[in-house]
Order: sequence, then C-alpha cells, then structure tokens
Amino acid sequence: MEKVVIVTGASRGIGAATAKLLASQGYAVVVNYRSNHSRASQVVAEIQSLGGRAVAIQADVSEESQVVKLFEQAQAKLGTINYLVNNAGILFQQTRLIDIDLERLNRVMQGNLNSCFLCCREYLRRHPGPGAIVNVSSVAARIGAPFEYIDYAASKGAIDTLTKGLALEVAAQGVRVNAVRPGLIYTEMHADGGEPGRVDRIAPNLPMQRGGEASEVAQTIAWLLSESASYVTGNLVDVAGGR
Repeated sequence: MEKVVIVTGASRGIGAATAKLLASQGYAVVVNYRSNHSRASQVVAEIQSLGGRAVAIQADVSEESQVVKLFEQAQAKLGTINYLVNNAGILFQQTRLIDIDLERLNRVMQGNLNSCFLCCREYLRRHPGPGAIVNVSSVAARIGAPFEYIDYAASKGAIDTLTKGLALEVAAQGVRVNAVRPGLIYTEMHADGGEPGRVDRIAPNLPMQRGGEASEVAQTIAWLLSESASYVTGNLVDVAGGR
C-alpha cells in the first residue's frame, strides 16, 4: 500500500520541513495550509522537482466542516490517508495570564487542540488502521511558558493528554499515536508572538547552547511514523536541546 500522509500547517516551518522529508522517503504528501497558497505551492513544487508526489489543499483545520473537506479532497487526489501529522497551530503576543481574555484562550484552544482532535477523528473514521499519527505538541506543555504563552502551553498540554488516551484506544487496531514536543526551534512562529529573535535570546541558557532547526524536528516525526518505531506508541518525545 502506498504511504499517504496529511501534514497540517505545512506551508512553513516544521510542517514544511516534515512534508519535504517525508516526500523524500516515498510518502505521497498532502501539504495542508490555511491561507498562504504561495508558500504551500512552493513546498509542493520543491517536492515534485525531486520526483515526489504532493498536492496542496487549503483548509482551516480548526473548523470541522473544513477538516471533513480536507480529508475528502486528499483521498480523492492521493488515495487512502494512512498517516497523519498534526502540526498546525497558533499563538499570540507574549503576555501574562492576567492579561489574556477568554476570546484569545478560545482561539488558541480551537487552533491547537480542536484542530488536532478533529483531524485525528476524521483520520480514524476513514482509516481505522494500520497507520500512524504524530501530533506536534511543545515543550511548553511541560514548562508552562510563564509570562509568555500560558494559554498556548495549556493547549499543548491537552494535546499530550489526547495523544496518550488515543494511543490506548487504537493500539489494537494497529494505529500508533505519538507526539513530538519541540523546544526552541528557528521558525517564523516566534514573530507571531512578537519576538522574532526569541531563540537567540534564550538559546545560550540551554544545555546544548543553541536553537534547533525545523529539520531536526522533522527527522523525529519521520522516525515516529516509520516502521523503525513499530513498537512505539503513546510517547511524548522532546526535541528541545536538553531543556
């Protein structure tokens, strides 16, 4: 059976790096994006230029109806989806909890947790197994992100719990469910939070004294999807330079 994977939020950062790496390993890749068609098309073009199979499909995966359409279109274009990488996520300006309103919290939960839940559910409704899911969490789930992104950290903590519970539900079906928890990685998301240079500011304090690259997270995701990790499920794998 051909390996077909959806990578959500794949127009940039960890998602783009993962899509390109998986394509190089023989996966047919659905490059999901919310709004940046140009960037998603660039990822697809790069994959195709190297002989890989990929399509870009727009969907806001925090919206239930759009997740359903994403899977319908993906299956029509590439066939049965037997792998899933839940990478899409959002965060907002760095601030303390006392200054976070409920609207922001709800948006963060919808963008991070709801999207992961909806994609896992739709995947399993269409493909009960065997296969593999990797959820992209964050080391923030463990450290709490005080004074910066407590709401984001809380949403990622919920993803960790979802990963653990779902792994137990579907293990007997041959579906493995794991999560990676990136630490300080050089991506554009830090600019979304108002501090583009955040990695360089904090990196000297890490045990490895450097920030990570999106490609390093992608390598871990690819391993968790692969048969090399065939006896690994329900795990939360930190990719955080020792933090």
